[in-house]
Amino acid sequence: MAAILFKWLMTGMVAIMHPFYVSVTDISHNDKDKTLEISVKLFIDDFETSLGKTYNQPVDLGQPKDAAKVNQQIFEYLQQHLQVSVNGKPVRLEFVGYERERESAWCYVQVNEVNSVSEIQVRNTLLYDSFDKQINIMHVNTKGVRKSTRLNYPDNVAKFGF
Repeated sequence: MAAILFKWLMTGMVAIMHPFYVSVTDISHNDKDKTLEISVKLFIDDFETSLGKTYNQPVDLGQPKDAAKVNQQIFEYLQQHLQVSVNGKPVRLEFVGYERERESAWCYVQVNEVNSVSEIQVRNTLLYDSFDKQINIMHVNTKGVRKSTRLNYPDNVAKFGF
């Protein structure tokens, strides 16, 4: 019993002493609506750090003083650090919004007029401006097929073929 307790405590101590930085991006093709629905999950404190560095001012995603300004900053950051091409052509992201869930921020964007998907390429540098141990996990779903990959800093481009 003591050995189990020791392992459990050590695991917690290692996690505290060696933080990890991870984001998850999910891209789903909605064939009915002809859209790409993109959701990005980031740890709030890490995202606020990157936004603060980008805009040279503190950013509070939990209780923003100016919600419209924060929405604009988030969208600009996503446009700069998450670029998507469909079937070899760059696409334009549209900001849907963001929400806070415990220690995470969920950011939502979409791409309109995506009739079919044979290839998606993503350049993902989310939080690379702040953390050199950043890991960006991506899932892409289309036609009932899910493909996933992981990008470790400094790798930033992934291609998915369908």
